[in-house]
Amino acid sequence: MKRSQWVLLLGFAALVAAFFALGLGQYLSLDALQQSHAALEDFYAEHRWGARAAYFAVYVAVASLSLPGAAVLTLAGGGVFGLGWGLLLVSFASSIGATVSFLAARFVLRDAVQARFGKRLADTNQGVARDGALYLFSLRLIPVVPFFVINLLMGLTALRPWTFYWVSQLGMLAGTAVYVNAGTQLASIQSLRDVASPSILGAFVLLGLFPLAAKAVMNAIQKRKVYARWNSVRPKAFDRNLIVIGGGAGGLVSAFIAAAVKAKVTLVEAQQMGGDCLNFGCVPSKALIRSATLAHQMRHAERYGLHSASHNGDAGQQHFSFKTVMQRVQTVIAAIAPHDSVERYTALGVEVLQGYAKIVNPWTVEIALNGGGTQTLTTRSIVIAAGAQPIVPPLPGLAEVGYVTSDTLWERFAQRDEIPRRLLVLGGGPIGCELAQAFARLGAQVMVVDRAPRLLLREDEDVSALATQALQADGVQVLSGYQTLRCEQVDGEKVLVVVHGGVEQRIAFDELLCAVGRSARLDGYGLEELGIPTDKTVQTNEYLQTIYPNIYAAGDVAGPYQFTHTASHQAWYAAVNALFGDFKMFKADYRVIPRATFIAPEVASVGLNEQDANAQGTAFEVTQYNIDDLDRAVCDSEAQGWVKVLTVPGKDTILGVTIVGSHAAELLAEYVLAMKHGLGLNKILNTIHTYPTFSEANKYAAGEWKRAHQPERLLAWVRRFHAWRRG
Repeated sequence: MKRSQWVLLLGFAALVAAFFALGLGQYLSLDALQQSHAALEDFYAEHRWGARAAYFAVYVAVASLSLPGAAVLTLAGGGVFGLGWGLLLVSFASSIGATVSFLAARFVLRDAVQARFGKRLADTNQGVARDGALYLFSLRLIPVVPFFVINLLMGLTALRPWTFYWVSQLGMLAGTAVYVNAGTQLASIQSLRDVASPSILGAFVLLGLFPLAAKAVMNAIQKRKVYARWNSVRPKAFDRNLIVIGGGAGGLVSAFIAAAVKAKVTLVEAQQMGGDCLNFGCVPSKALIRSATLAHQMRHAERYGLHSASHNGDAGQQHFSFKTVMQRVQTVIAAIAPHDSVERYTALGVEVLQGYAKIVNPWTVEIALNGGGTQTLTTRSIVIAAGAQPIVPPLPGLAEVGYVTSDTLWERFAQRDEIPRRLLVLGGGPIGCELAQAFARLGAQVMVVDRAPRLLLREDEDVSALATQALQADGVQVLSGYQTLRCEQVDGEKVLVVVHGGVEQRIAFDELLCAVGRSARLDGYGLEELGIPTDKTVQTNEYLQTIYPNIYAAGDVAGPYQFTHTASHQAWYAAVNALFGDFKMFKADYRVIPRATFIAPEVASVGLNEQDANAQGTAFEVTQYNIDDLDRAVCDSEAQGWVKVLTVPGKDTILGVTIVGSHAAELLAEYVLAMKHGLGLNKILNTIHTYPTFSEANKYAAGEWKRAHQPERLLAWVRRFHAWRRG
């Protein structure tokens, strides 16, 4: 806390202490007011403006310091000045005093509260930014809520002071008028309960609920307007509680949840159950990476005291069948496929239909079945989980020379006896880097071409540099900052024409892999006909609703993250809101989203990295532990990489973590848990980690932070203490 904050806090505390120490509260009681009523009226008759000014100043002070007696002062306003002047003075004095209290709380406490609980208060801050005036107005209309509590809590939010002032003045006006009017009959009041009777308090409670009720009515009107052109086709009864479009991670989880709570749910998938992750993405790529890693270890077995595969001068020979490697990939997919199969989900209570779904109105889905014919179903709610597909750049000549994507390469390469001799990878993001390194380790000559200035552009520069070094060490040629112009085929040879530094270059290749990103699947689902806005993804609110409150989107089709685990995460919100939204809605929580790139060494991140924090203007400290010092990493000959933790300056609160090294994605889980539940580095440091494991890197990173924040002055006194003990 800053010095000025301490001065203000101590000043307020001193004034409050003086109020009670001097017994000033006795003058703000109903009895004292009634006894001095005549004298106050006489003083007012002789000094009208002086009395008004003095009363106004006292009221502002009492309201600012949240002292008891504001109700009696309000009665005094009516008893001495009458309804007109009393209402005017009290209205402005109470609002000004409340605003002073609001600003004091903001100045002294808000930064500390937001720094400590900012992530937990994110939803509250958003709600105040959107509807703060409405909430404040409702609270001001209900006098049973202590006004000093409202002043304090609102001061901790981002509500603008001017908004707080005018809403307070307007919201407190009705209650003020009741008390000032009662004060005009001061002699007949026996206690404050005569003013704040249960019937009056009940009326104010109902009045306070009116703005919220009005908002609900406006939402209902807006909802009715959205559905206006469809009201004539709204079913009186529904075939299903929920229809889910898409059998990938988002769709499977949505359907699973619906079946678990005994809703009648239909899942529609046009192609393969399990979606992109199982069939084209996470599963096959990791299976390929595992084989490539083992081939790399065999080739460099001398690191482990063994003879390598290149022993006796046969370094150029391939000691495995590429076709067998690709068959293993399909075996892995087949082994995992039952987890996502039609049979499993049917057994769970989900109706699975194989076909193409189109939403014809907000409650009706038409399914063109793969086996022929169509089926039309009505439903209360719909979840769109259609996933994403590889982006194919509009590169002249690309179609003529041929290409594969991260979706199609598995089928294209499945029957090849030999690995592509020269593989050109377009794109230096996670997919491009993973596949480039894997194919290079399996013996292909791989070149990565990317228009971005460096690989893994979303990560910090030191991460990109290490990733580039790792790929180059495996024989990958990395060309960053190259602009592609066109593809050509000359004398049977395929060529990519690029430009770099103003110089045109030609790159020959045998196979080209497009890995420049993925785009949401938006066509063919009836979105345009329904008027559902799309801009690269289906536009949704924080509850994952489209413009139609009963139609939701989850996963890659909704964004903003294209991760399988995020799709599953969103699916919970979409399904629960779709089924139980009439009772309770849940906002999708994106506060802690991890990500990983499975190159060697792995790259895993959560929260902010340095470039994110700098771009956002977020203050941070960096703590880094280098894994080359970790015992287990040395044992495994994996002594490279680091754990980098960003924290709030001077605190152990974690803002983000980037881990580079073996098992980085697994190591990250501890930080994801810590950030999710508000645990700091001290908690990680105090947790026992098994020795020798890679997970100790997390503890040692926390130890680095602790050493950098040692209480030097205290330790100096401790040193003197020990010296004294030694005599």
